[in-house]
Order: sequence, then C-alpha cells, then structure tokens
Amino acid sequence: MQTTPRWPVRLLATVLVATALTGPSTASTAAAVPAATGVTATAVGAAVPLAGYQVQSTAATSDTGATVSRPGYAAAGWFPAAPRSTVLAALLQNSRYADPFYSTNMRNIPAGDFTVPWWYRSEFSVADAPGVRTFLDFSGVISKADVFVNGTQVAGSAQVAGAYTHHEVDVTALVQAGTNAVAFKIYPNDANRDLTVGWIDWVQNPPDRNMGIFRDVLIRRNGGVSLRGGHVLTTLTGALDQATLTAKVDARNDTAAAVTATIAGQVAGVTIATSVSLAARETKTVTVGAVTLAAPQVWWPAGMGAQPLYDLDLSATAGGTVTDTTHERFGVRTVTATLDASGHRAYRINGRPLLIKGGGWSPDLFLRWDPTSVEDRIRYTLDLGLNTIRLEGHLEPDEFFEMTDRLGVLTLPGWECCNKWEGNANGGEPGDAWGSADFVVAKASMAAEAARLRNHPSVISFLIGSDFAPSATVEQNYVDALRAADWPTPVIAAASDKSSPMLGSSGMKMTGPYDWVPPNYWYTKREGGAFGFNSETSAGPDVPTLDTLRRMMSAGELDTLWQSPASTQYHRSPSGTFNNLGIFNNAMIGRYGAATSLEDYVRKAQLQQYENVRAQFESYGRNFKDGTNPSTGVIYWMLNSGWTSLHWQLFDRYLDQNGAYYGAKKANEPLHIQYSYDTRSVVVVNARPAAAGGLTARTAVYNLDGTQLYTNTATGLSVAGDGGSTTAVTIPSISGLSSTYLVKLTLTNPAGQEVSRNVYWLSTAGDVIDYSRNTWYYAPTSSYANLKGLSGMATAPVSASAASTAGADGTTTTAVTLRNTGTGKVPAFYLDAHVLGAGAAPVLPITWNDNAVSLWPGESTTLTATYRTADLHGAAPSVRIAGWNVATQTVPAGGGPARTRFEAEGATVSQGAVESNHRNFSGTGFVNCDNVSGSYVQWTVNAAAPGPATLTVRYSNGTATNRPASVAVNGTVVAAGQAFTSTNDWDTWASVTLAVNLTAGSNTIRVTATTANGPANLDYIEVG
Repeated sequence: MQTTPRWPVRLLATVLVATALTGPSTASTAAAVPAATGVTATAVGAAVPLAGYQVQSTAATSDTGATVSRPGYAAAGWFPAAPRSTVLAALLQNSRYADPFYSTNMRNIPAGDFTVPWWYRSEFSVADAPGVRTFLDFSGVISKADVFVNGTQVAGSAQVAGAYTHHEVDVTALVQAGTNAVAFKIYPNDANRDLTVGWIDWVQNPPDRNMGIFRDVLIRRNGGVSLRGGHVLTTLTGALDQATLTAKVDARNDTAAAVTATIAGQVAGVTIATSVSLAARETKTVTVGAVTLAAPQVWWPAGMGAQPLYDLDLSATAGGTVTDTTHERFGVRTVTATLDASGHRAYRINGRPLLIKGGGWSPDLFLRWDPTSVEDRIRYTLDLGLNTIRLEGHLEPDEFFEMTDRLGVLTLPGWECCNKWEGNANGGEPGDAWGSADFVVAKASMAAEAARLRNHPSVISFLIGSDFAPSATVEQNYVDALRAADWPTPVIAAASDKSSPMLGSSGMKMTGPYDWVPPNYWYTKREGGAFGFNSETSAGPDVPTLDTLRRMMSAGELDTLWQSPASTQYHRSPSGTFNNLGIFNNAMIGRYGAATSLEDYVRKAQLQQYENVRAQFESYGRNFKDGTNPSTGVIYWMLNSGWTSLHWQLFDRYLDQNGAYYGAKKANEPLHIQYSYDTRSVVVVNARPAAAGGLTARTAVYNLDGTQLYTNTATGLSVAGDGGSTTAVTIPSISGLSSTYLVKLTLTNPAGQEVSRNVYWLSTAGDVIDYSRNTWYYAPTSSYANLKGLSGMATAPVSASAASTAGADGTTTTAVTLRNTGTGKVPAFYLDAHVLGAGAAPVLPITWNDNAVSLWPGESTTLTATYRTADLHGAAPSVRIAGWNVATQTVPAGGGPARTRFEAEGATVSQGAVESNHRNFSGTGFVNCDNVSGSYVQWTVNAAAPGPATLTVRYSNGTATNRPASVAVNGTVVAAGQAFTSTNDWDTWASVTLAVNLTAGSNTIRVTATTANGPANLDYIEVG
C-alpha cells in the first residue's frame, strides 16, 4: 500500500472550491515580470499573483527543490517567464526558436527537451502581521508537480495532479517577513495519460505538450477565519419582476482552537449578516442571508437585453478583528435546457426560447494569456451574430468568463474528448483507462471548476462528456461535485447523442460533418443537417486570406497549396483524416474550376467558404421554429484557431476576416432575408426580441451578364420575434438561365430603408450528395454544381472613396463608399475591403458593418470599419478594394491627395505571373512578366469625369539594363519606350510618373515590354 507523505505544512484538500480572486485584477500578460522582483502580499483578504518565474530544465541543473526554492537562489542562465506560462511559451518569450506559427518551424523545436521535468521558481514578500496566515493558492498545473517553499517540500505530484484541480497550501509556518521563494517541479504532460489539456486533432501539437503553469499562483493572506467560495443562488419569477438572492460562503477556521465569527456584508447592495461557530480546523458552508429584489436587473445574452451584474461583498470578523474579505460578481437570470418533443436539447433564457448559435473555442497554442487578444476574439463572436462559445476542455482563466459576462456571450464549458478524460468510455479512441487516483483527480477537477464558474451568468451548462458520456461511477462523482457546489444550470451528459444513467439523454448530436459538404447538405433533416442541437459541425477547411497565407507559409508551401490539391498540409491537422485539403479542393475544382494561380485559388476558396458557412447558419435559423423536428442549436467547428491554420476557423490567428467570416456574419443578421437551397423559397428570419412588420422583400434572378430573368416583390410582411420566420416567395422554374446565375434578395422596412441584402451564386445543375457513402466526417458528393461561369464574368467598373475619423476613445472609423459606375448590366461581384496601415498591412482586429458585397450598375453602398488607431502603427489609413470581376485598387482614407492605387495582382496579365518572392511590394504580390517583347500588364481604371490625370507606375528592375516599355491609355500609346531603369536589386522599387488623359467611366492602362528583356516587375499604378 502506497502511503502519502506527511508534508510539514498543511495541504488543504484539493477538492476545496476554487477561490475568489480579491483585490486588484489578477490578469497577466505575455510579458513576464522578472521573478527576482517578487510580489508583496500585505493586507488581510489579499490574493496577489506571483509576478513571474525563472524556469530551467532539470537536465540543466542538478540542484534539488530544497535549493532551488531558497530565497536568493542564483538562477544564472534560467529563463524569465510570464506568471502564466508553459515551458515552450517561456522559451519563445526568450527568442529561443524561430516563429513556430510560420511554415514548419515548429518541427525544428526538439521535443526531447520536454521529456524531463522543468523547474519554475519565483519570489514573493510578505509583511509581518500578528495572527495573519499565508497560503499558496493555485490551479492550472500541467500535468503534475512537486511544490517547495523556502527549501521545504509542501506538496507532491501525487496530490498536485491534473490541470484543473485546485490547491491551497498553508505555508504560514515556513514564510518569513520579507523575501520568500517558491518552486514547482513540473512534470511532462501527456493528455492520453493525464487528466490535463490536449489538442486532439485541431492543430499540430506543441512540442512541450503545454507542460507548465497556465493560471495564476496566488499568495493569499487572512486571519484565523478565512472566507472562500462566495456565491449567490438566484431564483427569478416567471414575470421577471422579483428575484430571491441567497448568499453563501465557506467559512474556515485555520487555527487550532474553536472560534465564533461574524460574517457580514452586502449582496446587491442589501446588508446581510450571520454568525458561525467553527471547531478547530473546521470548514462550514454558511448561508449569510437571503434577500428579495423587486424589479431586479435581469442579465440577458447580447441582442436580447442588457448585461447588468451585481456584487457580493463579505467580511469575517472574529474577536473584533476582520480576518478575511471576499468579493464576487454575479448576474440574475434563469437557464433551462429541456428536451423538446423530438428529443432535442432546447435552451430558454429567462423563459424565452433561444437558438444556440456558436463556435468552438481554441486558446493560444502555447496557452499564453493576452486579455486584449481574447477580448478581441469574443467581440468578433458578437460581430458574427453568434451568441455562444463552446469550450471543449481548455477552460480559460477567470477573466475570460468575466468578459463573456460583461459582453453577453453565453458559454458551454465541458471536458474534452479523445484522450484520458474519456479513457473509461471512449471505445477505440486514444486515452488510457483510469486508475483509482484518476477518479479522485476527476472529481476534484469538477468540484474546482464548478465553484469557479457557478457565479458567471454567461455559463449556461457544463458538459461532463464530449464524444462519450461518462460511466456511472464517473457521472456520479461529477454530479455529486456539481451539487455540492450549488451548480445552478443544466448538466449535460455529453456533446454527442449519448445517455448516462443519472442525467439521461444528452439531447445533442455529433454527426458531423467536419470536412467539405455542399451548401444544400444543411437543409436535409438527417445527419448534420438543420435539426436538433449539433454540438460541433462545419464543412471543414477555412482557407485564410492571401495576406495571412503569406504570413504563415513559405513560397514553396503556397505553390503546393494551389498546385497539388491532395498534398499533406502541415497547417491543417496531424490526423490522417484531416491532414490535407483534398475533399475541399476537389469540390472547388469540380464547382469553380481548377485554380490558375495562388490568387485564383484563394479567391475561389473564399466564395466556397462563404456560401457554405452562410448555408449552415441560415438553415438552422430557418428551422428553429419548425413544428416538427426543429433545430435548437448549432456550434460551428470551430470559432477560431490557436495557431496558423487552414481549417476549422471563422477567422484566422491574425484576426483577418475571410469568406467564412462574412458568410456567418451575413447569415446571422438579426433581421435577415435568405434563400432556401431545398425549396427555393425566400424566407425572412427575425432573431430580434420584437416582431417586425411592414417589411418588403424583393427577389431578382440574373444571368451572369446581368440580364434579369425573374423578379418578385412581396409587401406587408410580418415576422414574429425570437427566431420567427415567414416565407416571402418561392422562386419558380425559370427558362433561359445560364448554368451559373445570381439571386439578389433585399429586405426593406416600412420607411423604405434596406435592412438586409443577400446575393447567391447558384447553378442549374445542383450538388448531388451520395448519402449511401456517408461517413462520420462528411457525406461524399457524386456530382457538383456548375459555378464555373463566374470565371467568365465581364469586368465591372467600381469607384471608391474613403474617409476616416479618429475618436477620443482610441479608435478610428473609416467609411468606404463604393459605386458600380458601369452603364451596362454586369454586377460588381463579391467586393471586399481591407483597411491598410503601416507597410500596407491589414489593420487588425477590425469590425465592418458589412463586407464582401455585390453591386449592380448604379448601386452604391458605404462600408464602415472601426479599429484601434494604434494598429495603424503611425501610418495614414488606406483602403484596398478587391473584387471577383473588379480591378484591385487602393484609395487613401486619411487625408492627402485623392489618388487611387490599382495593384498589379488584380490586373490582366499576358505572358507573366503574379509572384511574391521579393520584398517590399505593395498588396499581396507583383507581376513578373516573361522576358519577351509584347508581354504586358493591363489595368482597368474608372474615372468619374473626363480630364487630365497623373499616372504613377511602381516597378523594380534588379538588372543593370534598362527595360523599356510602352504605356498606352485606351489603346493610344502615351509613352513609347518609357525607361524603367535599374533599381539595383529586386527588393528595391522605384516609380515613373506620366501625365495622361482619361475619359469618364472605364479606361484601360497597359504597360507593354518593347524588348526581348521583357518589362520590369510591376507592383501597381496610382491614378489621381
């Protein structure tokens, strides 16, 4: 029988509730404070995080914990680390490796360095105060640790095991007034053997497997009676006009003598108090008081109401002395999640039905905590029209849930699949079966997370299983821990269609897909289609913008991306199922045609992602209120990625927004008009709380040349709120359609204002799904829709102008006005705007009122973007406009001369290619024409009025020889043999400027080589 060591300092039970963070914010950033500076804990009730660490491999030092944990230890050659840091995060912070997010750099990090334990040491100070006790309070150790304070071991890896167990160690007998030291000996992590954190098949695994400490370690001080785990139970009447608040807290006597304490304070501004008698070392959960609020401020998800929060403040007094204080925030709301008539999990918030629309969360690959970055991602969630984030494992620090409380984003936390967490129930998937110690760790983990999350109104459930429901014993342990913590919201057996003995059916499904399926897939009520609650699903790949791709992949990898459709992609997944883009690429080739360049591949990928993501959310939105087999929830897999990825993300690591982003944003408009792939009906969906009436829906169908073949106007439409829908029209069969055609839908309010606009590109030959070959991750397509006609669309002229206004709040707003100035019928299709800052790089993060829009001749729109002024990095803003059949142009947006830039990569090229293998170009590339006479680049330039203009051509000539070219405007040569002299190397750019005359409307500008050397490399032209 193995015995547990008796440490000389008392280790409080690891199943203690998670402690409340008091005093100043405990948020930490990626920048470490040198550990030698320490932190100081003084006041009773203080909970101060360690300021940072020094870390070192045990392979690099033979010193023991007794030595490493001594104050003043000479940690020569150790690495400074942030207060929340994995080992690899610390080494990256110290520039030990090249950017692991670029190319295959992460493969070069030696995984063998992380097969041995690593030391973490820090120092802290305490003030001498009679009767005040000191505690080391922590969770978030991956995967286990021995712990030392001032040369003495206070806990061992048998106790400190599991990423989520909470520990509080009484170190009063060891600490001294002044400087003290703590050391953690962190053991290697293996998610298949430890109840910690794993990455499943989402990303390439970090070489250190996230070993380290990813939450704050607190120095906590109190007198003889401590307060932990303050929380408030709330009950709300159905009319929402009265709430009962019951405040509870754990009172603990940390002394060897019995004591009576008074616990007093306020809940929601109302005074409460009680007294409690505690035996020596006893802990009691105390009900401090219950109050009734008339007309309470009710907490709602964003879009349904406001997000007010209340405070709980308590203090303990014994012998006339305040011994401890605690502070918590909470919200008043009710959550139910019953099974509907079809057996689906259906959520109601404060009695109102809610379609759960969300995405799966991924933290930073190295678990680095950056509050600004995290809040940016949560705000993107709202911008996408989503209301929920699912956390499958990777349960973020307290600040994450404080943000979701404040911003009104619901969360669905739970344990992860496919590793040790489901080792007892996961069939043939990875993950060791549990030993006796694992049951203890799992229950302690549940108790700690339940106590930590229970006060947050944004947390609406806990999923105790993911792919599998837990066994009866594990379920009982989880449920017991949740009940002991007064868990206030539904507990779900699994994220899949599983049942457990106590909780019964999960009411959820996990039927895929996870790889590409056509848009019409989502409308069929089978597998992953729009019925029930789909806890994780998407059409898989989400190829980023070209800007991001160039940041994350080498030139050779980018060539492979578009030239070798079935090749393994390091930036997809380590899984053999998801390690390439073959299914996605085959669909693109079959539907849009083979890519002719990287640029063509990326633009086709954006269209394919947009239409698919839009259909996924639109189908679930339309079917929410169906009388039979309705949809009740859908979680896009995934919301974001923790690294530079080619799949499972609505926005990329750098926060750029692509077709997937704008497809979701369009589909989730609060009042929305949409097309149904299954019935050809045009439906208006209203996710707003209130009904909408007096609406007008206009439907028009066009061939790609702009010829209108069908139109319908439905007036006087009314739509119920909270997810109601109504059908405006069903589009009939139409003769004379081109194989690829467009449908434009617009919705106007009673004042005639456009409130929703939606454009579809469709085919007379639809996608055909072969359900007989359906797999767990996708349904094969036996024949594809024909969207190849898009590649032959005529060019449309678009004028663009932009202006910016800097606000006092540190943000800038840029308004971009676009107009299709064509005199014919051809629409300007899929116009995308990017605000550019220093180095012509996209300004990110950014929110647009709309983007990826299409305009018919004579139509105009104003797109409005908001971003942090600092993210311009001192540059004046400009806006790059690109479109499917529109020349790329860049317009100034921050003052200066009104000049419009037209990038060469958006022009027509004869005998040449777009490249990016040299530096300092504008946009996403430049044109390298063949070394032959007659090779050329031709731009289409729109002019609002006829008259003179200045033309600037930017070029690079890395040879010593002049490369002359002729410059022609509208077919007339304006500069014959224009010199493009040497720039010494291909990374240096120069310009030539010419006076030209333009006609009103569309103009062509062509630069043509006049010698066998070909022209110089061409970057862009500017006209003004």
